[in-house]
Amino acid sequence: MASELARPVTELSGVGKAAAENLENMHIHTIEDLIWTFPYRHEDYRLKNLAETPHNERVTVEGRIESIPTVMFLGNRKSRLQVQMLAGQHLVKVVFFNQNYLKTKLEPGTIVAVTGKWDRGRQLINGTHISCGPKDERADFEPVYSVKGKLPQTKFRHFMRQALDLYGQDIEEQLPQELLVNYKLLPIVEALEGVHFPKDAETAKQARRRFVYEELLDFQLKIQALRKLRKEQEHGMVIHYDVSKLKAFFESLPYELTGAQKKVVNEICRDLLQPHSMNRLLQGDVGSGKTVVAAAMLYAAVTAGFQGALMAPTEILAEQHADSLSEWLEPFGLSLALLTGSTKTKARREILERLANGDIDIVMGTHALIQPDVRFHKLGLVITDEQHRFGVEQRRVLKEKGENPDVLFMTATPIPRTLSITVFGEMDVSIIDELPAGRKEIETHWVKQEQFNQIITKMTTEIAAGRQAYVICPLIEESDKLDVQNAVEVYEQLTTLFHGKFNIGLMHGRLSSSDKDAVMREFSEGNLQVLVSTTVVEVGVNVPNATFMMIYDAERFGLAQLHQLRGRVGRGEHQSYCILLADPKSDEGKERMISMVEMTDGFRLAEKDLELRGPGDFFGRKQSGMPEFKVADLIHDYRALETARQDAVKMVDSEDFWQNPNYAGLRKKLEKSGVLDGERID
Repeated sequence: MASELARPVTELSGVGKAAAENLENMHIHTIEDLIWTFPYRHEDYRLKNLAETPHNERVTVEGRIESIPTVMFLGNRKSRLQVQMLAGQHLVKVVFFNQNYLKTKLEPGTIVAVTGKWDRGRQLINGTHISCGPKDERADFEPVYSVKGKLPQTKFRHFMRQALDLYGQDIEEQLPQELLVNYKLLPIVEALEGVHFPKDAETAKQARRRFVYEELLDFQLKIQALRKLRKEQEHGMVIHYDVSKLKAFFESLPYELTGAQKKVVNEICRDLLQPHSMNRLLQGDVGSGKTVVAAAMLYAAVTAGFQGALMAPTEILAEQHADSLSEWLEPFGLSLALLTGSTKTKARREILERLANGDIDIVMGTHALIQPDVRFHKLGLVITDEQHRFGVEQRRVLKEKGENPDVLFMTATPIPRTLSITVFGEMDVSIIDELPAGRKEIETHWVKQEQFNQIITKMTTEIAAGRQAYVICPLIEESDKLDVQNAVEVYEQLTTLFHGKFNIGLMHGRLSSSDKDAVMREFSEGNLQVLVSTTVVEVGVNVPNATFMMIYDAERFGLAQLHQLRGRVGRGEHQSYCILLADPKSDEGKERMISMVEMTDGFRLAEKDLELRGPGDFFGRKQSGMPEFKVADLIHDYRALETARQDAVKMVDSEDFWQNPNYAGLRKKLEKSGVLDGERID
């Protein structure tokens, strides 16, 4: 049967040279390739009542032609055909553009069904579909495919109809009967017919439902199988930490951990005791207290006789971590060191020597930690802060400094659960979704350009009271293409405005790393009162004295990025403010501004951002971790994703899945994917 499906698509009637080339461009070579090319939508040609049809909505109506069609030629080979049609009680003017050949079909008295956009002026504009046959010969739904070249939809549908009629019965069921029954899923042959040529809306819905679940289950099985293999093959070191010392550390803190922090600590501690290497992602909103959790886990590793490493993307962030960890851990007798590109040669040589012989317990640093001459005595735990700022290779090199040490990735970017399951599915995920008690909520306001003077007055008041301010711009220099404020121009304006009163700094992505760190250090030490910057301040830096942020052209940023930026203020004891200077033209832009004003929870905002922008834009279109699904939609099918993940975890962890013939189809797809050979998932 499989060999029948492997027949070349050129064996179908009507597939000539031109059609074959277009199909090849669509990666369709065989009958099987064709059958598994799904429509991206269905045209709904069900008849509707014009009295209930909103203005500008596409509609299909049936009626009798009442006038002789008239054709007007508009020049440049364009034409406009117009005819009167009686549809129920409505005498409708129907307009077709560039379809003057229809004149012979639209004779007075002919009963036709026409699809077009309904206009309040009692006319159907831009008719695109016409059927003159009896009602029972017309399809209510027609599939629409992403065809290439000049291949018409009608011809492609003809090929698909042939393929299903001749070979559809040869498609083998991949899902076990148990799942089909439990979830009331259509069998494969029925589902294929339903997705390509549904007889009604419910059939199309049920066919899609089956393929959404199957596609997500296939993906989750790959992830869970890879995860299982790694745990079995990567034998890590069991870190038997000293519980009493860890408790003493928590008791030494001037505050109690939040419930979310305690939950995360317990999850990581369980991982430390496992014989396989930990691979966990720690998500936490800005200011949620990830660093103290990291410090506790590093201390736990040290109490078991191991060393720990924490890698940060910038020198200033590495320094801030070093300051915090030294304050918390040196009283317990731990030896800590900071290693960055700025570390002097003599000091660096000493640190490397002490790391290698085990005299240093914990090292914090930047990319400097992954240099070839950096060696550890007994590395047990690696923590990477803002993990998305490092490449896969960089993270791998640090891990290979030890013998399968436990790995913890941290990020302050709230990631919606659907994307977390999908993109980071190979990792265990911990979430700190609770802010420490007493943290003041940042006041967020959306203002227009005409209120600029009021904003400057408020900023001046904050700075005069001894606070500091960020001013964020979307561009570095003036652009002819985009009418948005730029950092250089704003810096010059504010320097003139506050001349002799306040010190202004400028930071952007074109500065060298050392220059960026120098500017940021000046700001964090209080030597600059205002920092004009692009989004390079988005991640990491901690300046508790900064209480005011103004974001120019805020509508140009996504919600996740705006929230990250807002998180640079509100980190101290004083009330903080975030001003969104924006004049969005689109409804989506306005909705983003309203969401920022109304929501302070990063995870809620991330879900809203995903809803507005879609998964492709959430991480950026080149994000290698974003899978592309044929049928499933991560926003609307999140329940199916959750179900598929739970089912995949149970299957992969059960002996029955690997031996029972009922799961042979799913196992076959797993084998074909290469995951069982240890290959990565694309």
